[in-house]
Amino acid sequence: MLNWDEFHEDETTVAEQPKPAPAPQPAAEPKAEPAREAAVKESAGRYVAADEDRLARARKSLDELDVAAGLEELEMGAARIEVDDKQMINARADLNQLVPFKYEWAWQKYLDGSANHWMPQEVNMNADIALWKSAEGLTADERRIVERSLGYFSTADSLVANNLVLALYRLITNPECRQYLLRQAFEEAIHTHAYQYCVESLGMDEGEVFNMYREVPSVAAKSAWSLKHTQSLARPDFNTGTTETDQELLRNLIAFYCVTEGIFFYCGFSQILSMGRRNKMTGVAEQFQYILRDESMHLNFGVDMINQIKIENPQLWTPEFQDECTQMILEGTELEIAYARDTMPRGVLGMNAAIMEEYLHFICNRRLAQIGLKEQFPGAQNPFPWMSEIIDLRKEKNFFETRVTEYQVGGALSWD
Repeated sequence: MLNWDEFHEDETTVAEQPKPAPAPQPAAEPKAEPAREAAVKESAGRYVAADEDRLARARKSLDELDVAAGLEELEMGAARIEVDDKQMINARADLNQLVPFKYEWAWQKYLDGSANHWMPQEVNMNADIALWKSAEGLTADERRIVERSLGYFSTADSLVANNLVLALYRLITNPECRQYLLRQAFEEAIHTHAYQYCVESLGMDEGEVFNMYREVPSVAAKSAWSLKHTQSLARPDFNTGTTETDQELLRNLIAFYCVTEGIFFYCGFSQILSMGRRNKMTGVAEQFQYILRDESMHLNFGVDMINQIKIENPQLWTPEFQDECTQMILEGTELEIAYARDTMPRGVLGMNAAIMEEYLHFICNRRLAQIGLKEQFPGAQNPFPWMSEIIDLRKEKNFFETRVTEYQVGGALSWD
């Protein structure tokens, strides 16, 4: 502890103290160029002027930059952006001008996503660690579900992030939608972080889990299907502007939003959240609950983009293309059913592969209807109504002893 008496000195004591030795003088500074010596002396402090030759090169480079860029390329004096100039794809409007907004829904989703910020370390994993290490804590089937879920999702969100950054962002020509895509990419990074945090906390073999998309057929098949729809768009020479390339972009959006995030995630989500409802692996389940909220918003944003592109480019939505998109969503449903059978060879957690199949048929119908396509499984019902409740619920479980009652962040938090 500080003793303030040690800092009190009267004038006599100070006067009697020996004077400190004079400080050594700094070495003489290099003499500035004569042409700039006067300007240096007039500054608030003294400093050494940069080498004249280096400054001359910098100024010459800037002169050349002005010539190379040219006023024509910069469009100096160009008219300000009008709302009608904006489009989802192939717009000629300046992408650097965020406002005026054309798609208020895109900006609102960006704001909503930002309000839902969370980080994996905020979730307490102690109970999960104890349960996972206990020989009697989980059955073999329950352990299989946890391992498969972390194995698939740890790769899937990376694939989604790569698609956003390497393909979509460049080709979507609306600034407010791009703003949300940046937020989504950050959320995908948080999700990947969450899976790594779970794997590390539980002491799993990280190499085995993160390489599962190359070693487990049901996981590899879904990953390969998603990757197939990124390859062409990620090429540097790929550009929209023709019916063929515009349809390729639309195909990618449907593949990633309606299938990868809209179908491939739902078996694993329901399995882990069902486990949490039984008070098992509650930390992992809590993280999946937050991830499900994020992914639901991603899905809704993607559906809005798809439908807006259809409105602005009706020539793309041909009967043949609609049939192709229906087949894509059916393919994704079949892959997820195969994954359900692999992860649930027997009944577990009040569910089995047959019940999951109907749930996935119900989800398939929803995805088709959301983008204006015909349902393929009339009458399919949702056997897990609590999944809809989790997605729609505004209140969120508490992180700590002090309870966060709203799923928000920062100054918007409400505490009880």
